[in-house]
Amino acid sequence: MRACVIHGPLDLRVEERSIPEVQKSQVAVRLGAGGICGSDLHYFHDGRVGSFEVRQPMVLGHEVAGTVVAVGDGVTELQVGARVAVNPARPCLACRECLSGRANLCTDVRFYGSAARFPHVDGAFSEIFVAEESQCVPISDQLRFSVAACAEPLAVSLHAVRRAGNLVGKRVLITGAGPIGLLTILCARLAGAFEVTVTDQLDEPLSKAQLFGASNVVNIIRERLMEDGFDVAIEAAGAIAALTTCLLHVRPGGRVVQLGSLPAATTEPLRLPILVTREIELVGSFRFYEEYRMAVALLESQRIDLSPILTAEVPLEHSRDAFELASDRRRAIKVSLVP
Repeated sequence: MRACVIHGPLDLRVEERSIPEVQKSQVAVRLGAGGICGSDLHYFHDGRVGSFEVRQPMVLGHEVAGTVVAVGDGVTELQVGARVAVNPARPCLACRECLSGRANLCTDVRFYGSAARFPHVDGAFSEIFVAEESQCVPISDQLRFSVAACAEPLAVSLHAVRRAGNLVGKRVLITGAGPIGLLTILCARLAGAFEVTVTDQLDEPLSKAQLFGASNVVNIIRERLMEDGFDVAIEAAGAIAALTTCLLHVRPGGRVVQLGSLPAATTEPLRLPILVTREIELVGSFRFYEEYRMAVALLESQRIDLSPILTAEVPLEHSRDAFELASDRRRAIKVSLVP
């Protein structure tokens, strides 16, 4: 079978791989669609995401949905032919973090397409991949695979909004209008935010932000963010400058949620003293856990429309073209690989 494999910076190859064996509690899934994530792009361009460095060839991909084509002897609910969205995380469920209800912080998690551990955990950008039955959430025939694959980034945004606290009637600032930032707008609105202001460096993604419910958009290259006093700021760009913007514009006693992946090392100054003098709460938001099933249910409900961000579906064999398109934020928001 064919798979999309990263070997190092800009060294992305479509290779033949053996079809994986299905263990007792697992299913084999034929890829229906796989969304290219910002972390996939970091691996593509830099060979790393933060401190997670590619040290061996690794199949990319963790935003996926598809069709079950084989089941292990111990599988009890899923059958061949079932359409599923697949949670890319497989926590151990035995460590302190898992037992305390924070499995997204599991110390022994296996996450598709991640170089966090060695040997790396292969991702799901392959014609067939395996998953535990517990990772799979059945989806209806009406839900497109490319939409179902967005359950993963939607779950990330749902988790960030939960970390932000009660947003009912609140003024919210979101820095970064990439896929995660855009989905966070939707989640903040669903959580009752009164006003959502979004910043970015490009007009194209900001136009999508308006479609997704942003009250105000600011191109920070051309204009200054004049508003202050936000109750909550969510940093979704993964940039020190954007985090600084959040810290400077949140109200005294407000909360900043760091959602974007910051660089492992930087020489940029960070205005940390104001955390003390203004008693700002700075909290991290990492992946998700129970929000994944919530995200699938939300997509099934059709309460949100993700069509404005679904840029293109590209065959797996043209993975490099897909990654190059996904890297161009003027032309693309969410690019999906398909068989």
